[in-house]
Amino acid sequence: MGGVTSSIAAKFAFFPPSPPSYTVVADNSCGGKLCIPEVPRRDDVDVLKLRTRRGNDIVAVHVKHPKASATMLYSHGNAADLGQMFELFVELSLRLRVNLMGYDYSGYGQSTGKPSEYNTYADIDAIYKCLKEQYGVKDEQLILYGQSVGSGPTVDLASRIPNLRGVVLHSPIMSGIRVLYPVKRTYWFDIYKNIDKIGMINCPVLVIHMKLLIVLMESSFGSIASKSMNPYG
Repeated sequence: MGGVTSSIAAKFAFFPPSPPSYTVVADNSCGGKLCIPEVPRRDDVDVLKLRTRRGNDIVAVHVKHPKASATMLYSHGNAADLGQMFELFVELSLRLRVNLMGYDYSGYGQSTGKPSEYNTYADIDAIYKCLKEQYGVKDEQLILYGQSVGSGPTVDLASRIPNLRGVVLHSPIMSGIRVLYPVKRTYWFDIYKNIDKIGMINCPVLVIHMKLLIVLMESSFGSIASKSMNPYG
């Protein structure tokens, strides 16, 4: 029963656009630099392919702001890909004056593999490693932003890094099973157990939750916020 329920929760969690909204090609005029032909080309944007510890190659974009003092790592929702998110990433970088790194989960867009809970954990870890090693981002400069299913990898990473600048959870889920059933405790076969991890986050947390018609999703805001063990939750 547990395995079946977990599989059902996973199927509800991931809806990669099909076909993907973009492609990735090497621009020979720029020394083979990767680009996305479907979006406007910008000098302040890097297109990257990164290998995860689970063997998948994921696509990411890094948007630079000349006056940035912080970097946002954005984990998008369950039914979007980088081609659809690109303009939002550029706009957020411009208005918030931050560098922004967005990425596609395994199985989304032009990222290889299949979407799964543990693949998304490996995906965000690969992005975090790239930000540290390639862009020199310090933990104190890093803001994690997770939307919808993106709250899963966001909370998981944030629970393991003690000195983040902040975390933003946009319409987060308490856990995969809690989206489907009004359970009061966490089962071993659940996915994205955010409600059990959020208390381990040691930085300011902003929860953004719109009022939804689905009662289970409405209850997520209060439960997640009250579960947070820091005064910013």
